Amino acid sequence: MNDSRRQYTREFKLEAIRLSEEPGRTGAEVARALGITPRILYRWREALRTEGQEAFPGHGKLPGGEEEMRQLRRELEQVRQERDILKKAIAIFSRER
Repeated sequence: MNDSRRQYTREFKLEAIRLSEEPGRTGAEVARALGITPRILYRWREALRTEGQEAFPGHGKLPGGEEEMRQLRRELEQVRQERDILKKAIAIFSRER
C-alpha cells in the first residue's frame, strides 16, 4: 500500500480554481478532468477566498506572519529555559555561603 499523498503546486491549485470559476463549467467537472475530488477543489477555493495571497505557501511552510510567530515562540521558550537555569544556579551558589 502506498501511503504517500499527492502534492500539488500552488500554480496547479490556482489554475484549477480559475478553471472552476469559468462560466459554463462546474467544479465537479473541472475536478474530474484534473483527477482530483470535488471536495479538494472546494477546499482550495475556500482557502484562497479566506487567505488571499497567503494561501498555498507550500511544503509545510506557514504563511509569513505565522512562520515569524512560530520562530519567536521558539526563541522565547529557549530564553525562558536559559533564565530558569540561571535562577537555579543562583539558588545553588547562594546556599553554599
